[in-house]
Amino acid sequence: MEPVASGTTVTLRDVAAASGVSLSTASRALDERGTASRSAAAEHVRKVAEELGYRRNSFASSLRRGETRTLGVLVPRLSDTVMALMFEELERAASDRGYFAMVATSGDDPDDERRAAETLLDRNVDGLILATARLDDELPKLLRQRNVAHALVLRTDGVSPSALGDDEVGGYLATRHLIDLGHRDIAVVTGPAFTSTGTARLAGARRAMEEAGVIPRDEWLLAAGYGIENGFAAGETLLGGSGPRPTAIFAANDNLAMGIIAAAHRCQAIVGRDLALVGYNDIPLSSRLATPLSSVRVPLDQIAGSAIDLIVNPGKDPRIRKALPTLIPRESSGPPQRRAE
Repeated sequence: MEPVASGTTVTLRDVAAASGVSLSTASRALDERGTASRSAAAEHVRKVAEELGYRRNSFASSLRRGETRTLGVLVPRLSDTVMALMFEELERAASDRGYFAMVATSGDDPDDERRAAETLLDRNVDGLILATARLDDELPKLLRQRNVAHALVLRTDGVSPSALGDDEVGGYLATRHLIDLGHRDIAVVTGPAFTSTGTARLAGARRAMEEAGVIPRDEWLLAAGYGIENGFAAGETLLGGSGPRPTAIFAANDNLAMGIIAAAHRCQAIVGRDLALVGYNDIPLSSRLATPLSSVRVPLDQIAGSAIDLIVNPGKDPRIRKALPTLIPRESSGPPQRRAE
């Protein structure tokens, strides 16, 4: 194998010549899209390319095909554990399919969201994945009108391609678990009313209570943000007053649940004994709390793969794909309640 002169960029033609194969054979062996060939010839070409220090210009080759093999991911914030975990799964799923994922944050303001989306589109991404879709958000509609490839993740507007957990089933599972433990004084703290997650999880909780003949107090059904501070405020409202307290709370995400734990401590209520509590998403910290948190686990890896496929294989049905969540019971929901005789 003839060495390439120092300081010279190694080309695909150099690799083909050094490998003793045609240019097209070398190109196929080094194509990073899809599953790599395991033939002896392909393995030989890749070995020679590595020895020569060849680096494939994926950007240039993608441009020749009219694509960049890049996807833009828009999230409200990466300080949110679920959003950070979701992006990691999207990045992994994109890489498995030969794509690169880049992220932008937008907060919760629709104007900021549109500006962030335009920034990603200015970089010629092949599609957008939105983890920010509010029920009143116009961005998915605008993307549909402009024929921009996109998918919503973890949320849906009911129209655009979407990949998410079945939040109504998740809300049902969490509340049914509390009912099966003997609770009837159940509060529900959901996310913002402008999100499909908040409304769907509440709908599932209502369905479980209706089936069991439990009539929830209106003042025990609270819509909040999704942060720990929102959970703390909701917990103080539910536990800090002079009126009756719920014996169980379903919190529509784990951050809310952790805020409620802090409020319960301040109100001298012990979670797992005086108060049963179930969260949602089963973030890694949930099982490591002093009282491990019962939570609804959502398969983020499955959702990420579906979101990527909705863009790279847009013709496949269904356009709204829901993954089934799983209840993970732990100490925070406590033992079954003793019923009064």
